[in-house]
Amino acid sequence: MLETTSSTLHQTIFNNGALNGYYVVLYGEIYRLFSAMFLHNDIMHIVMNMLSLYMVGGMVERLFTTWGYLGIYFMSAFLGSFASIYMHPIGWAVGASGAIFGIFGALAGFAFIHRTRMHYQFMQFMRSFGVVLAINFFIGIIFPSIDMSAHIGGLLAGFIGGIFVAKNSNYLAFYLVGMTLLLLALYNYYPTLYVAL
Repeated sequence: MLETTSSTLHQTIFNNGALNGYYVVLYGEIYRLFSAMFLHNDIMHIVMNMLSLYMVGGMVERLFTTWGYLGIYFMSAFLGSFASIYMHPIGWAVGASGAIFGIFGALAGFAFIHRTRMHYQFMQFMRSFGVVLAINFFIGIIFPSIDMSAHIGGLLAGFIGGIFVAKNSNYLAFYLVGMTLLLLALYNYYPTLYVAL
């Protein structure tokens, strides 16, 4: 998810549903939690996100089924958005990076649950996973416009989802209900933070 503060060059993107804490929390524009993940700042932003999704999306869908993939994807996006508006209440952001990091997290959760059976493959995966994370965090440090809080929130949501579904595909419902309750609790809590700003 790319955070931006330019109100002139990107006014159209903002008007069409970019994520902004004040509008979501204080004005009830909840749709921004959904619309922001389909908006991007520029063509390179879209290309990078779609390339990342292409690399891991198909694998996650095969491992977790289509419903598991979609459930983890959207819950990761939403938790990433909530992390973003907590850390950057006056900024705005667009992109699907929180969801994509959630898909990476789901793979890590799956590998963690099946680490005994996977043996060498698990260690190889974790090394590759660590390199991908390190590169992304390094990029996030170099480019301050990148919203790392959304990435971390999405990664955690995906990791938890991956653990649940890897244990038993029927646990997807418990994951979805638990995440929904968490998001509702955060949404009810956030107004107290925004009023204090």
